[in-house]
Amino acid sequence: MTTYAFLLDLGRCIGCQACVAACKTGNELSPGVQYIHISEQTRGVFPALQSSIKNHRCYHCADAACVAVCPTGALYKEDGLTRLDASQCSGCAYCVDACPFNVPQLVNGRSNKCDGCAEVVKAGGQPWCVKTCPSNALMYGERETIMAEAHRRAEALRVRYPHAQVYGETQLGGLGVVMVLPDQPEQLDLPANPQIPAVLNTWQNVVQPASVGLLGFSLAFTGLAAIIARRNHKQEVAHLHVQNSAEETAAVQPDHANET
Repeated sequence: MTTYAFLLDLGRCIGCQACVAACKTGNELSPGVQYIHISEQTRGVFPALQSSIKNHRCYHCADAACVAVCPTGALYKEDGLTRLDASQCSGCAYCVDACPFNVPQLVNGRSNKCDGCAEVVKAGGQPWCVKTCPSNALMYGERETIMAEAHRRAEALRVRYPHAQVYGETQLGGLGVVMVLPDQPEQLDLPANPQIPAVLNTWQNVVQPASVGLLGFSLAFTGLAAIIARRNHKQEVAHLHVQNSAEETAAVQPDHANET
C-alpha cells in the first residue's frame, strides 16, 4: 500500500496565509474554524534576533493517539494519513485530550480537523494548501519521495542555519507531515520527542475494559431478565389453565341441592 505525506519546509514558509485561506475556502469551513494556524515567532536577544514561522496543523501521526482512542471509528488511518468521518463522531472528545499536538477540536459537538483533502486527492488533485503555496514550502506525494526531498532541503538550509533538520521521520511512528526545520524543534514550540498522553493509557487500561465489562454486565442482566420474565409468564399461563379448568368443572357438575 502506498503511503503519502506532506512536506512542510519552514525554511521557505513566508507566513503569507495563502494556505490558510485556500484550506478554509476549499473545505468550506465555518467562520472561526481553520485547520492551519500560522504565526511569526521571534527568538533570541537583541540585536541577535531570529525570526521564523510557526505553521501548526494536523501532523497525521502514524501512531495516531486520536485514532487509538476513538470509540466509533470516526478517526482512522488511510494512505498514511489520518482521516475523519465526522458523521460517525459521537462528540466524546477523547481525541481532543489524546493528541500530543493539540490538533482536534470539537465544532458543533463533533471532532474537527484536517483529513488531508481526501476527496480532492482521490479525484486526482492536490491538497488545497499545497496548490496555493507561493514559495514552494509545501509538497504532497509518496512518503519516500517527500523524505528524500526533506533531507535534501535540510542539508542545503544548514548553510544558513547550522541546526536545520528533518522533523517527523521517526516521531510517533513517522508523521504524515514531514517538516524541514531551521532550528531545534523546541525553539519552534515542537516537542523533540512527542509522547502519547497518559490519557491514552487510562483509556486502554481502564475505560475500554470497563466499557467491555459494562457491556457484558448489560447483556447478562438482559438475559437474566428474559429468563425471569419467561418463567413468570409460564407460571401465569399455568395458573390461568388451572383456574379455567376449575371453572369448567364447576359448570358441568349437577346441582344436587335442586334435585333434592
